[in-house]
Amino acid sequence: MRERMKVESEIISRLAKLRHLSFVRRILRFLTGVILILAPLSGHAAHTQAKLLLGAESARPGETVLAGIQLRMEGRWHTYWRNSGASGMATKVEWQLPAGITAGAIQWPLPDKLPEQDLTTYVYTNEVVLLVPLKIAPDVASGRLKVQAKVSWLECDLQCVPGKAELEGFLNIRSETKPSADATILAAWQKKVPQDGTSLAARAWWEKPASGDTRPLILEWNSSKPTSDADFFPDGYEKFEVQGETERLPAENGKIALRKQVKKFEGDWPTEISGVVVQESGNQRVGYEIKVPCMSSRPSMAAPVSSPEARASQPLWKFLAYAFLGGLILNVMPCVLPVISLKILGFVAQSRDEPRRVRLLGILYALGVLVSFLAFGAIIIGLRAAGHRVAWGMQFANPEFLVALTTIVTLVALNLFGVFEINPGQGVMGTAGALASKKGRLGAFFNGALATVLATPCTAPFFGAAAGFAITPWQSPSVILLIFVVAAMGLAFPYLALSLQPAWLKYLPKPGPWMQRFKVAMGFPMLATAVWLLSLTPAHYGNRTLWLGIFLVALGLAAWIYGEFVQRSRSRPWLGASTALLVLFAGYYYALERQLDWRSFRAEAPKTSSAKESSGGIDWSPWSLQAIAQARAEGHPVLVDFTADWCLTCQANKKFAIETPSVTQKLHDINAVTLVADYTRVPGDMTSELNRYGRAGVPLVLVYPKEPDASPIVLPEALTPGIVLDALEKAAR
Repeated sequence: MRERMKVESEIISRLAKLRHLSFVRRILRFLTGVILILAPLSGHAAHTQAKLLLGAESARPGETVLAGIQLRMEGRWHTYWRNSGASGMATKVEWQLPAGITAGAIQWPLPDKLPEQDLTTYVYTNEVVLLVPLKIAPDVASGRLKVQAKVSWLECDLQCVPGKAELEGFLNIRSETKPSADATILAAWQKKVPQDGTSLAARAWWEKPASGDTRPLILEWNSSKPTSDADFFPDGYEKFEVQGETERLPAENGKIALRKQVKKFEGDWPTEISGVVVQESGNQRVGYEIKVPCMSSRPSMAAPVSSPEARASQPLWKFLAYAFLGGLILNVMPCVLPVISLKILGFVAQSRDEPRRVRLLGILYALGVLVSFLAFGAIIIGLRAAGHRVAWGMQFANPEFLVALTTIVTLVALNLFGVFEINPGQGVMGTAGALASKKGRLGAFFNGALATVLATPCTAPFFGAAAGFAITPWQSPSVILLIFVVAAMGLAFPYLALSLQPAWLKYLPKPGPWMQRFKVAMGFPMLATAVWLLSLTPAHYGNRTLWLGIFLVALGLAAWIYGEFVQRSRSRPWLGASTALLVLFAGYYYALERQLDWRSFRAEAPKTSSAKESSGGIDWSPWSLQAIAQARAEGHPVLVDFTADWCLTCQANKKFAIETPSVTQKLHDINAVTLVADYTRVPGDMTSELNRYGRAGVPLVLVYPKEPDASPIVLPEALTPGIVLDALEKAAR
């Protein structure tokens, strides 16, 4: 039997050289199938050992557990990638799963390219772990579940032998997650899976007309790192083949260009190709998944209106002025208004204080703003030095930050409502909640810090350009800090000016009983801020967000017990304090730690990137550079909205300037394509695109003219329907 299979594998290898003939390719598939059918007769494949790995011993309903099919090959034996190439066959996995568990697509690690004479195959040698996410339904009952998989593969050296294995493992469904001993192995192999290549802005075009059944295709993409070698591993197709030979071409600085030969078997020439572009530098190889249209000729990539080179040539003082004005305007942005209201109330309370104390509190408020901006600048410098992309407001993509900030803002709201007071005799000055001190000094500092933190999801006019100038990759740390210091001065300026001129406080209303009512009224916008922050967490925790709400209820109960039975009661305050601590600890441990598991970073799966969404009469499609290129190649103007759930300015632009009847009708009239770039989780490719247009964060709205060579129109941060209509009119000409 082994001899028969050896002869068949040799026949396959010889026929592979004639694979350009349609009937030969059918014979190849038939013979490979025969080998796999004969696998039960040939016995166990002795050269590859298979094992099922699970990333968790126990998991909770609604979570996703990473599984892996580990294949270990002997010596020179190898198995195949998803596109095996000129011969071979990809490994197949058939899952047998209990109800409530579904398997996702295989995540294939980057393979090796094996050229043999004129045959090229894509293979794994020694060892590979094929990764598969297993999604657990939210309603799965607790218990021990059996996970089974039938795995079949083709292993080859001088001959090819089919292999198969029936694997099984067990997963416990419980109220808490426990990683398995194999979790580190899976994490290591996950790093070898090709990354999303959207940020590479890959393009493909036909170099010249076909010569017979072969035609040269040029691939080009952006690369920010020196690359010693580059290649393209294509996906497999029935009607054509991207051949294995790769020729690297001269390219512009920061780009990589390759020439690949495409052989057509039948039908028309392909209109798009997909696969993995590979970059090698030293001993490190990195792959990026791409899917690009095949253009008829080389497309011209119009330079952005505000390119880094153009911004670098502009004077620094201009962006310093932008930073100050932007910081000043942040005071009236909706993100900051709750804290600003409290600060105004504080000034009213200080109107009869000594001028010296008023100045001190104003300086401390400004210092809180300044320290917070400097902290953001230092974080940006550190992340950039570590090779990460940075953006204004990026911390709102961190679920831990959202939970912590929601808790703090809720405490501030409860303090304003009078549920508890740090200083019962000076309730008006206790606006910083538990961080307000006896004399209000720490409260003033904390107000400044809180105003800065709440300002980050808003990008005021002028400030976006200044922050974009500051965080560009070529910018020095000193300029970054200088820009943020000036922005802090702008945000703190009105209150610092009032503090240094106490005489101006006489124009404010006189203190009186109305202040207590106003303080309670200000608790409602602060509570609305907490609700808004809570609404951002489902993107990370899904249905588990309910437990964050339950924790906030427990927090409110603990604060009420503390205020009622400790601060406002003289009878056994120790009992009230103990009860408040017990309620707070129970709520934290059960709701946050056990049910929400708030520090685990096991975010829910993001929204699909392929489905269209209809909103306000506009059909929004997911953004990608390829989608822009394809729409413009077809003669459509394109409107792109870079937005985020946590960006209030973005939501206001969308509701009041884009999704309006006049703009919607104009989009239909000019047959424009509308794309939305969801920046809620701060994806790296979108950060690169924002930086490319001089923005540190969202919002960013671009309007691309239908002429492919024309530069996009960059709209300002704050929009009106007239601004959008004017841009669309220009784009349609």
